[in-house]
Formats: sequence, structure tokens, C-alpha cells
Amino acid sequence: MTAPRLVPLLQQFDFAYARLADRMTGPVMDSGDGSETEVGPMTDEEYFWEPAPDCWSVRRRAGGPGPRATLLAGTGNWGRDAASYPHPWPPPFTTIAWRLSHLSEMLSLRADHTAGGHTLTRDDYPISGDAAGAVAAFDAGATAWRKSLLSIDDAALDTVGFCTYPHGSDPDEPFIDIVWWVNQEVLHHGAEIALIRDLYRARQL
Repeated sequence: MTAPRLVPLLQQFDFAYARLADRMTGPVMDSGDGSETEVGPMTDEEYFWEPAPDCWSVRRRAGGPGPRATLLAGTGNWGRDAASYPHPWPPPFTTIAWRLSHLSEMLSLRADHTAGGHTLTRDDYPISGDAAGAVAAFDAGATAWRKSLLSIDDAALDTVGFCTYPHGSDPDEPFIDIVWWVNQEVLHHGAEIALIRDLYRARQL
């Protein structure tokens, strides 16, 4: 049985996930008032589009990191621009590819550190080099995260450090706060990705 306190957070996650997934794949999306708005699937051109100079993005590993980045995170032929702390200031503008990769990695790794092997790091996460692969990775990460939540009991929600995700404040936070934070990540990165899609559509060619 799902812990009662988890139910509204799961509902919020499901709605945020569905809105972002539909916004990236179409053929329609929820406009926010329950009506359907037509939207086409995200293209590779949108996925990689850099609306500002010196963006951080996802790049072929053989070409090395982009401007002000010092490494490419992840594994495989592609990597995501990154840098050791302290990060560059002002922060680089990031592409849809960067934001979606970051979001999908976070979901997958937190799922592993909640109900999996508790071993995965960013170095283990494969980075997608095309829009379709990135959308599929987001779906896989969201599915894994939701499944991990269904495996916990009410006591786990109050347990500090229940999730052992190594790239956040998880060791110092009760798990219910981490669940809330993951929802905020999906909501705000989803809004960013939707806005960049709108800007891409409205750009002057």
C-alpha cells in the first residue's frame, strides 16, 4: 500500500512527467486548462539548438567539452558539458539536450540509490546523442523513479539519508523532502524545455 503522504506527491510527479513528455513528443499536449494543443515531436535540431553564445550542451566525446566546461559527464560516445566546483559564473545557458540529460540522469540515479544497487554515479550514465534517444531515456528514468517510490513504506519518508544519491543533499535530508525536490526539478526543467521549444519555433530564420 502506498504511504498516504506520498500519494499527492506521486500525483504531482505523474502530471509533471506527462506534461513534459507530451510537450516533447506530441501530437497534442495539455495547455494547462484541460484543452489539447497540437505540438510536433522534438527534432534533433531543437535538441541541440544553442539560443545564446557559448552554451553548454551534449557533445561527441571525441570533440571534447564546450566553452568554459572542463569535462564531459556520463559514459558512451556522447557527454554533457560540466566543470568541477566552483562552476563558471555567470552560469552558461544550457540547451534542451543538456537540461533533459541532467533531468533523466537525476531520475535514474536517484531510483538506483533509493531501491536499486546504490552504486551508480554520473560516470555510469549513458548520454543520448539525439532527441528520440533522450526522450526515451527520460521516460526510462521517470519510470524507474516512480517504481522506486512504490517500494517504500511510510517510515522511509522520515528517514534522513534513505536515498544515497551522491550528487545532492540526500544524505542530510529526510526522504520525503527529496521526493518533493525531484518533483520541483521535473516541473522547472520541464518549463525550461517547453520555453526553449517555443523560442525555437519563434526564432527568425
